Parts: sequence; C-alpha cells; structure tokens
Amino acid sequence: MDTRVLAHSASSHTSMGDAIVIRAAEPTDAAEMSALIGSPGVFEGTLQMPDAAVASRLDMLSKIDANHIRLVAMHEDTPGGTPRMAAYAGLFTSHTSLRRMHARALAITVGRDFQGQGLGDRLMHRLLDWADNWAGVLRVELTVFTDNARAIALYQRHGFVQEGVLRAYALRGGAYVDALSMARLHPQQPKLPLTRVESGT
Repeated sequence: MDTRVLAHSASSHTSMGDAIVIRAAEPTDAAEMSALIGSPGVFEGTLQMPDAAVASRLDMLSKIDANHIRLVAMHEDTPGGTPRMAAYAGLFTSHTSLRRMHARALAITVGRDFQGQGLGDRLMHRLLDWADNWAGVLRVELTVFTDNARAIALYQRHGFVQEGVLRAYALRGGAYVDALSMARLHPQQPKLPLTRVESGT
C-alpha cells in the first residue's frame, strides 16, 4: 500500500507556533496515522482510496524496521490536552535487493489544517539529517502529481530534482493525472579519512 506520494496542497487554518512536537512514530500511533492518511484533503494527493477502513493500513504502519524512519508531528495545544497528529513522514526501503539498499522512498502527509505553515520543511530536515548523517543513504526518491506546486516547491528546496514524467500515473477524481519522478542524492557522500603514512628508516 503506497503512501509515499504526493503531499496534498491546501490552505492553512491553524497557527502552530511552538505547539508542534516531532518524534519517532510508535506502533501505538498506527491508527491515528492511518486516519490522517485517509482524511479528506490528504488522501487525494496519495494513492489511497476514499473511505478505506483505518484497519486496512494498520499492519503496515505498526511495523518497526531499523532500515526505515517514521516521524509524527503532534500538535499539543489542543482542547482537553490530548495531542492531535498533524503530520506523518518517513523514509522506507522500496526494494529488498541489496543492490538498492542505498535508496529510500519518501512519504510525507500533512493534515489539511496544518498545511502551508512550514511543517513539511521541519519534517524534511529531520528525515534528511537521518539519511545523510546516520543511515548511509545515497538516494532519496519520491513521486508527486505534476499539479501539486506546493509539494514540488518543498522538494526542490531540499535538493530534489525532476528525473522524469510519469504519464497517466494515477486515477484521481475521475481523471488520469501525470506525476513527476524526483530524487535527491547525498550532497556530500561520506569518505574514509585521509591518512599520512610516515616513512621509517
């Protein structure tokens, strides 16, 4: 079940301030993550179906894999003091082959009430820090609908470039729409330190 694509663009309604806490996703977050992915104003920008049961995504979202990173952004300034999930993002291996272990697929979903307020940038910084500095990831890949200007601009700000156009990529609202294939390579690949060999007598 592919949630990697296509963060949806919508107007913002909520001022976040410092009320957002980004943390690692836990298995207990799976139901709320699934509800966010399937919510109106969000699912249209992914490959999810409308009115899909939350349970249809629970198995995937509750699994832990050391090769993946999943983050959730929680809005803590809510009535009653119960944090509300504002966004979900992650990097995932898309192939099991050892030859593709240097690559990760990007997923990012921002709730409609929290879009357009910089949360996508915050999540991207965290994901790419993990990829570049801790996980040895060379290549991060994504797919985005060609008319999703806000998401494309976000990705470009973080070093992603267009690699191709996927014609009639997905059925959305009764029409087949195109998508862009984009990717980002590690800006400074780790290298072994230089050593100086002293000559002896």
